[in-house]
Amino acid sequence: MTHDDLVAAYSAPGRHYHDLRHVQDCLTWLAGVAGLSAGDREILTAAIWWHDVVYDPTRADNEEQSAVLAERHVAPELRDEVGRLIRLSRTHDVAPGDRRGALLVSIDLAILAADDVTYDAYARAIRREYAHVPDEVYRAGRAAVLERFVSRPVIYPDPGFAAALDEKARANLARELDELRT
Repeated sequence: MTHDDLVAAYSAPGRHYHDLRHVQDCLTWLAGVAGLSAGDREILTAAIWWHDVVYDPTRADNEEQSAVLAERHVAPELRDEVGRLIRLSRTHDVAPGDRRGALLVSIDLAILAADDVTYDAYARAIRREYAHVPDEVYRAGRAAVLERFVSRPVIYPDPGFAAALDEKARANLARELDELRT
């Protein structure tokens, strides 16, 4: 897959949030992270580009399929780590001491701490991606996902992201959960 193929995948119809704008936003967050080696930055950049390249809301294996595709196309010395990082985006669970994993997951979840207008647009975009799901089922499923994040001691495994974003993310999640339950 070429860069143009990646752009085309993220620009496909039906992608309302998991699109090129999401990749660009993630890359912007990565650019703001200080203290990364060139190698770390290269690995994280590749993981960001590939983490949602396969996205079909009717399937449960998007992250695995994205990881497998990335492993076929990234430089050999990046394959294992890029694949591992992409797989973390399925559960957003990161082992202690895994800085790259903490950064990728935190960057992927940064949208949860957006201003109210941006967050609401994100929530509507996610709903559009799941338009095939009946409203009652969607509300229950989305609430369960959000409750998992709220129940964590910290939403963002990277300490810098946690300090900067956790409070706002919790407020956004609580607000959406209230809307889902009404």
